[in-house]
Amino acid sequence: MARITLRQLLDHAAEHGYGVPAFNINNMEQGLAIMEAARACDAPVIIQASRGARSYANDIMLAKMMEALTEMHPAIPLCIHQDHGNSEATCLSAIRRGFTSVMMDGSLMADAKTPATYDYNVAITERVARMAHWVGASVEGELGVLGSLETGHGEVEDGHGAEGALSHDQLLTDPDQAVDFVTATRVDALAIACGTSHGAYKFTRRPDGDILAMQVIEAIHEKLPNTHLVMHGSSSVPQELQDIINKYGGEMPQTFGVPVEEIERGIRHGVRKVNIDTDCRMAMAGQFRRIATQDPREFDPRKFLKPAMDALRDLCRDRFERFGTAGSASKIKVIAMDEMAKRYAAGKLDPQIATAKAA
Repeated sequence: MARITLRQLLDHAAEHGYGVPAFNINNMEQGLAIMEAARACDAPVIIQASRGARSYANDIMLAKMMEALTEMHPAIPLCIHQDHGNSEATCLSAIRRGFTSVMMDGSLMADAKTPATYDYNVAITERVARMAHWVGASVEGELGVLGSLETGHGEVEDGHGAEGALSHDQLLTDPDQAVDFVTATRVDALAIACGTSHGAYKFTRRPDGDILAMQVIEAIHEKLPNTHLVMHGSSSVPQELQDIINKYGGEMPQTFGVPVEEIERGIRHGVRKVNIDTDCRMAMAGQFRRIATQDPREFDPRKFLKPAMDALRDLCRDRFERFGTAGSASKIKVIAMDEMAKRYAAGKLDPQIATAKAA
């Protein structure tokens, strides 16, 4: 079994200067395609499931699928991550099901739509980190509220996302506050707000510094050079995928995602985990539409799913290569979770905090 914790994987990524794509999944076909891409280019991988995905796939089925994927690809370090956990119970239930990492998103209240206070965020994230570290699991926290600098609103996906208007301050993580947050919570990774958002409709134009604040990432990295940063809502919404969907009956209006070159810029400044979901959905959906249009008589799901899996595999491989992840899997010696727990208990995993630069 090659399950790896988020902390160990991102430590390796930081040491060698690469980023790791974190692909959301809902079903077996997505898992198979992602792992095939990882195998093809010797890349470690993060597969993550939201609360919505866990409900859709069923926890028992999801756990068995993750077990099968690790057995099929024993040489690929695989981090299994809970995306946007909304409570202690959500996070702990994921760990019980075999997840090696959880995100406690305390930027929102437990309803996953109401922006939370800073004190609430610190308190609940610290509790989850403390409990998870007891068993060696990793924890990602979030500071700032994910949403669009262009519209001033969040974007709901799988039942998660801020409702109503958000202030400019809420939409951008404060670098000084980030130092305090990491110190107080002892999280292993920090998701930041810089103008990215969930879904396909992130920007109405190619983003610049006014609506995609990459300078915030650089400022936080300057203050926390050893803290692993996370970019959420970072699908690039490729034009070619939009074109395929629309060519075969779709009606997607022109939209823009996060350019891959901006993600590469983030990786140069401490971004180690990059969340990608929409691009995966678009790659598969485009092939569903193509097959249905080109052969209206087709009814075998496999005839739709196989081309869709191929498209997803190619997308994932491109991201592994662009983010510098390719070639790293065989270089990692996976540390068991019980050993990670001992290291947390001994205080050996605190240098992220100790080396934080004063404001």
